[in-house]
Amino acid sequence: MADTRRNLAHIFAADLILRWVYQMAKTPLLPLFAAVLGASEMMTGLIVAVSTFTGMILKPLFGMLSDRWGRRIWLLVALCLFTTVPFLYQLVSTPQELFWLRLVHGFATAILGPVSLAYVANLGDQDRATRLAVFGMARAIAGLGAPLCAGLALVYLDIQSVLTLTGFLSLVAAIPIVLLDEKPANRPAAGYSLSRQALSALINSIGTAAIWLAGFLELIANLVTYAIRAFLPLFILSQENGTILQAGLFFSLQEAAHIVLRPIGGRLADRWGFGLIIWSGLLIMAAGLALLPVLPGFAVLVAALLTGAAQALIFPASVALLVEGTKPRHRGAGMGFYGALRNTGKVVGPVLAGLLLTRFDFASVFITSSLIIATAVLIGGAITMARRRS
Repeated sequence: MADTRRNLAHIFAADLILRWVYQMAKTPLLPLFAAVLGASEMMTGLIVAVSTFTGMILKPLFGMLSDRWGRRIWLLVALCLFTTVPFLYQLVSTPQELFWLRLVHGFATAILGPVSLAYVANLGDQDRATRLAVFGMARAIAGLGAPLCAGLALVYLDIQSVLTLTGFLSLVAAIPIVLLDEKPANRPAAGYSLSRQALSALINSIGTAAIWLAGFLELIANLVTYAIRAFLPLFILSQENGTILQAGLFFSLQEAAHIVLRPIGGRLADRWGFGLIIWSGLLIMAAGLALLPVLPGFAVLVAALLTGAAQALIFPASVALLVEGTKPRHRGAGMGFYGALRNTGKVVGPVLAGLLLTRFDFASVFITSSLIIATAVLIGGAITMARRRS
């Protein structure tokens, strides 16, 4: 147990450092840098989104490679990318160059995501959801604090200097990564080639219901969450007496609730079952969406608390559900497929919401999304109960 806690602390520290500096480079530095280079609105959107597309495509590959050669070596590869790529921003002079550099930078998180999750999943079977919940706090804390840190750095330094600074800061993560214990990798049998392992991992991932279920649930949750992030400020400003302050408080309160309640969500999932907690979280998210158009003024912050609590319930339980249903030798590949589905929700959410808003108002989109989630919960719950009875 002591070794598990020590390794969890090390991987948590490494993930927090690397995600913190990566988020500094992304928000708000990236769109500002693109604007300085003269990028159009469409090109700026592509520059911001390209690293997410990288993850959608490559996460399964890097997860599978970590199954074969071990987790720590690939965490060190990711560290090399996190530390070296930021120095190349000094050489960028056009939006097109920035686009391609962001594509390369996206390799770092495409490795870090599935490999670190697989490492945490393999630390033990006891209290798995709680452990994953605690580990996931690193990502949430970085998302909350890194943009403010980047904004403060811009007071004293120019954009490219801050980007270079993130490369130096990434080096700190080398300490906890080197201190990680690495159990012998689940290496393939003699004569089991890389291509055969890749095919085996692909077949296993496609045929594992837990991967698709967990990934689909996170896809839905991220689809809604990122759609809210993209359009909620516009919705609040369209309301009577709506202010930017309300929008800022909404996101801060939502993320704070997510961070604080994650360990509780993981503990509940370990105690009461992953499925029950996931369905409960989705119902809470549906309730938060339904309340968005009807709560006046600062009362809209109630919806922020509900959606943050929903994330705290859904995300740890869905990952634990995936781990439980995945073979240990293909756990990295499974995490990669899961991460690709999760990234799909991040990309599709704002785009789909934008398309719907060309035909419907904000209230209709939010309420419709709420009804879709509630219907999915009812259908999923009915299928789960039917399987248990049979």
